Amino acid sequence: METENEAIPQIALGFAGGIGITGSVCGAVTGAVMAISLKLGKAEAMKEKLRSFAVKREFRQRFEEEMGSMICAELTGLDMADVDLTMAGFSNMMTDSTPEKVCFPAVATAYRLVVDLLQEPA
Repeated sequence: METENEAIPQIALGFAGGIGITGSVCGAVTGAVMAISLKLGKAEAMKEKLRSFAVKREFRQRFEEEMGSMICAELTGLDMADVDLTMAGFSNMMTDSTPEKVCFPAVATAYRLVVDLLQEPA
């Protein structure tokens, strides 16, 4: 189910830095939950809804086991309250090693876990 939808990247941008650069839930986690919901579709029967919740619960557990947390500030070690929300401040945050060491691996882990979970039998 591959679709081009301009709204999805716009929606997902709000999850960067743990929801608006606040250090909350990792954007990779939030995006993964959204992807699982999109893939499992509209769950009309209670059995389908319960499977959807179970997959999301299992995703969270596996992500936390591998990454150590699902909280952006804990993963990055950054105090997001100190991030200067200017172009220069955001640029500084993105040019340090955090995206390469933490964010990109978090996205890769989330992607792999979602693919694995969706391929497992119900």
